Amino acid sequence: MNTEKVTARRLTAEEVSELSLQDEIFVSAEMEGLSLDCYAPASLTEPGKNFEGGSFTARTIFGQEIQVLPDNAEEPGIWVADKAGEEIEVLQNAGVLLNLALFVPNGSKESLESLYSSARDAFGAGIVQRWSEEVVTVPDVKVDLFEEPARARKNTSSQNRDRRALDIYPTRVRFMEPSDGWKFIVEPHKEVVDETPTI
Repeated sequence: MNTEKVTARRLTAEEVSELSLQDEIFVSAEMEGLSLDCYAPASLTEPGKNFEGGSFTARTIFGQEIQVLPDNAEEPGIWVADKAGEEIEVLQNAGVLLNLALFVPNGSKESLESLYSSARDAFGAGIVQRWSEEVVTVPDVKVDLFEEPARARKNTSSQNRDRRALDIYPTRVRFMEPSDGWKFIVEPHKEVVDETPTI
């Protein structure tokens, strides 16, 4: 987790109401279920003048939306860079969270332990964690996994239907969600044969 010291000043609710969407602010970096004693770069979700009392909503550069009451002394508040202010700790980046499903051919407990220890050696024992562990037998078969509009046009050939290829391994669909307005279609795998004449 990388942080840097920034000189900033805490804003009152009246000052926040004068901010636009382009103004760079700092709000608490606390994330769901994770208490962080520092701030994150952010911006308001709508111009400050549009808020009628109550709390302001800010979105951090990490995509977290939080409600803030600037005048509440018990909350971290909203800050803006100011050389005449005080030093605060600002979170620059917190790495990347990967949600992985690993396929291990002829997988055994020893194989999984070896993968886990290698990952911990590479990234650090405190970084790599197993949040949930599930062993699923993967059939030695391939399918064609497509997405197509949920209300696909009837009486059309599969060639003309709007669809996009996603994958060829059936178990991965368990870790995926279809896009809005689309549904999954699973068909027996067909190798793509290029019949373009060559000279």
